[in-house]
Amino acid sequence: MPTVLITGASRGIGLEFARQYGAAGWRVIATCRAPARAEQLQALAHDASSFIVHALDVDDFGRIEALAATLAGEAIDVLINNAAVMSSHEGFGETDYDRWARILHTNLLAPMKMAEAFVEHVAESEHKVIAMITSRMANIPTARPDGLVSYRTSKAALNMLTKIVAGYIEGRGIIAVALSPGWAATDMGLGVLAYHDTAGRAVFPDKAPDELINPVESVRGLRRLIENLTPEQTGAALLYDGQPIP
Repeated sequence: MPTVLITGASRGIGLEFARQYGAAGWRVIATCRAPARAEQLQALAHDASSFIVHALDVDDFGRIEALAATLAGEAIDVLINNAAVMSSHEGFGETDYDRWARILHTNLLAPMKMAEAFVEHVAESEHKVIAMITSRMANIPTARPDGLVSYRTSKAALNMLTKIVAGYIEGRGIIAVALSPGWAATDMGLGVLAYHDTAGRAVFPDKAPDELINPVESVRGLRRLIENLTPEQTGAALLYDGQPIP
């Protein structure tokens, strides 16, 4: 039975990954900051003996090391670094640098720590994949001044990190990729729809954009990508449908 470890599995894309991998017969190791409050995740774990939930705040590197030690000797076929936080809308000249540092810690440093802590577990598996969940907002050619500097830069840096990590570990047969779910209709994805008026109030459009995608379809595409990755793709940044992120 193959095993997947997912961070940030209590909601959104992470929860859908857990749901679909569990339904496909995988052993699921799902992590989140507060399992007791993650009712949907706990329901999935209740229905499957091969579904395990661990408390993990990825900002706590000691907890990451402790979990890696707890799972020592266990092969992890796919490590999905999904946990992330979104920045608040801030205009130029209004930057909260402390918040930016926290976002970089969660979205960039934590995935690196996860990769380093669990590389041996992945190396012992059959599939050997480390997937960093990135964003289409990391696409540099289409970046715009929308007040999401912290989030955009953290995910663009994550793409660079993935490329570098891939070079370090490809000799061990491990494929590292940055995968984007597209503009998924999750809490985080819908939050991006809001823009701020001159008074700083969040305003949502009357109609969702055509490119908004259902999380079920998005994760189905991501799982298909993960299943069919080739060594030549290591280090790449890809959308859920296989298209490269410029």
